[in-house]
Amino acid sequence: MFKGPDVQKQANAVLALLSFSVTPDLSASTLGIRNAASGDPSLNMTQFGGGFTLSPNFPLYLEGALGASRYDPTFIASDGQEQRALPTRWTNVAATGGIGWDFPLNESGNLVIRPIFNFSLGEVFSDASAAQFLVNHRVDSNIDFIRDGSLSAYGLGGSLMIGWYPRKEPYEFDLELRFTDIYLQSFGSSSAVRGEANAESTNLYARWRAPTGLTLMNRPLRYVLELSHSTYLGSQANILGFNQLTSLGAGIEFDTSDETKLFSRLRIVARYAFGKDVTGASVGIALSF
Repeated sequence: MFKGPDVQKQANAVLALLSFSVTPDLSASTLGIRNAASGDPSLNMTQFGGGFTLSPNFPLYLEGALGASRYDPTFIASDGQEQRALPTRWTNVAATGGIGWDFPLNESGNLVIRPIFNFSLGEVFSDASAAQFLVNHRVDSNIDFIRDGSLSAYGLGGSLMIGWYPRKEPYEFDLELRFTDIYLQSFGSSSAVRGEANAESTNLYARWRAPTGLTLMNRPLRYVLELSHSTYLGSQANILGFNQLTSLGAGIEFDTSDETKLFSRLRIVARYAFGKDVTGASVGIALSF
């Protein structure tokens, strides 16, 4: 039958997967993993979010991110004589917010250090009800979590970011180096298990924007190039067989200031993420206000 420590180990592992959705991270914003040859579980992950500083005179920084992932492990149930595979599916959903403040490091104010307080709320739930007929009702009660249980988790922590934002019209360059550490702890979940994880990572992000030479909506049309590289140091490290991800992006940016007052710019960027034995692709839409 299922042993408590075995299920506990899996619960911690799934909560560790939740930490990918908790940490604001462009590299892992869209990621798919499947290894048909070895039969390893598949994983689909997505995330979107953003952040901004209110104004140079009141440099309060606010950020938010919403992420989700779908994970398909397989467990083996046994009554001591017969073993049967119990396919399950876990879904992770998490929301993260952040409040920080920009402290300028040079006279022009384009180099800042930004401490951020982060808070998260997430849910991990299993939907293996379709496989319940495979399970004998006399199996250990710890299987309840695998069959139809859940983990609710909250996270508290912080980030430290150094940002450099030189501007020389019509060119713009952003460079950010960030360290994030958020501790996740389950609460009010299935009685069989409890989970915890540490979402700790570093991220380097760079973006270059420049005119294409074309005009659209009476404004210059610009191209956008992006680079993001993340290293995972906490519970995420090697849980999926890698501890680093890189994302490359290219797209276009529309200046919409003549057409609407709701936002000033619209960016459409295609991204390709890669790491050890993993790849991901996405098309993102971003707004500047």
